[in-house]
Amino acid sequence: MGERTTGGPGLRASLFPLTGPLRFLLLSSFLIPLGSFMVLPFMSVFLHERLGMGLGTVGVVLAVASLVQFSGGIVGGALAERIGLRRTMVWALVVRTAGFTGLLLALRWPPLAVWALVLTCCGAALYLPANKAYLVHGVDDARRPAFLSAGNAALNAGMAVGPLIAGPFVLSSPGWLFAAVTTLFLAITAGHARLPGTDGAHPPASEDTARQGLLAGVALLPFAANALAFYLYFHFQHFLAVYAVERASSAFYSVVLLLCFTLVIVVQPLASGLIRRMPYALALAVGFTGLATGSAVLAAGTRAALLAGGALITLGDIVLFLKNDLEALRRSPRSDAVVFGQQRLAAGLGACASGVLGGQLYGLGERAGHTGWFWLLAAVQCLLLPPLLLTLRRRTARLPVSDGDHEGALTRDGTDGRIPGR
Repeated sequence: MGERTTGGPGLRASLFPLTGPLRFLLLSSFLIPLGSFMVLPFMSVFLHERLGMGLGTVGVVLAVASLVQFSGGIVGGALAERIGLRRTMVWALVVRTAGFTGLLLALRWPPLAVWALVLTCCGAALYLPANKAYLVHGVDDARRPAFLSAGNAALNAGMAVGPLIAGPFVLSSPGWLFAAVTTLFLAITAGHARLPGTDGAHPPASEDTARQGLLAGVALLPFAANALAFYLYFHFQHFLAVYAVERASSAFYSVVLLLCFTLVIVVQPLASGLIRRMPYALALAVGFTGLATGSAVLAAGTRAALLAGGALITLGDIVLFLKNDLEALRRSPRSDAVVFGQQRLAAGLGACASGVLGGQLYGLGERAGHTGWFWLLAAVQCLLLPPLLLTLRRRTARLPVSDGDHEGALTRDGTDGRIPGR
């Protein structure tokens, strides 16, 4: 209990001093989404207006690309377990750079654009589990939330800045834009090739480990909670744009997104220690309540409601996404990269379900002339679906646990026998 009362190290003490490789990795965590989001948010416009694809075809292409980018993370985690974190990141960046090169060539041969987009998403799927595992490699459990939240903050900063830089050039000068992004990724790839390897810290994967399935050792409750969190959160991610633009403007929608990105960048690193110490059941309750409250507020449809609802939903996902990752790391005997890959699979399944089911529900509300009811229904789901996780909690509570507090706070010794940094 002493661990809980001391509160652990502060954010600055947890992060600093940073080694050169970790500084580069955090910088890359900003530059990679910066380059990606100079292109990817505008792909629907580019494919439709520049390359002449029908909107139905564009929707299918983007759905497939999103599913690959999220769910393919489980393959990236398994690959990192076999060939090492640095090599996986390098190969992932090679694949992603090839994808952006393909987009440049698609200006001459448009059919190549679809394959190039999927290739960039494959690279993202391979990269992220290894990136997060490298970031926390050898870091004790008390400091892991600070490193993960710092990486998330850098990622969200890149996602926020990228569209602002590229917006004026996507349709007017796409060739120069794609060339610049390709050059940026070439430089990032070269930098990753110079990172020190982590393979010597642990013995190579055994034949038994190599034969394990992609879902072997999955932490069932954090996996299910992550899938549900992403399913509910992506109601906001998928459908806020059409809802907000209809009631305000595209410029105001950008302001809402900027507020959400800023909250993740600022709040999550500062709150990471508190989230680490928070009992898992309480974290789930706080996170899903934030999603429910924010969704209900959005139903009002005013500008103030759009800002307040977006902020509440973002605060809820800050708690849920970080705590689910930390709890999955604590419960699973697999390597960090595999655990992150499994959590990405859960995210992909949830996001995909949200797009399919949420789209049907939003369409019904639109046809009825009451799209505000869509957000009220989302809020009801945020309250009714999470209690189903209690059945998984009771099931996992019957399993033997080394620290005696399976649902409690993450402590330095609460790792279920895992080696820190594995």
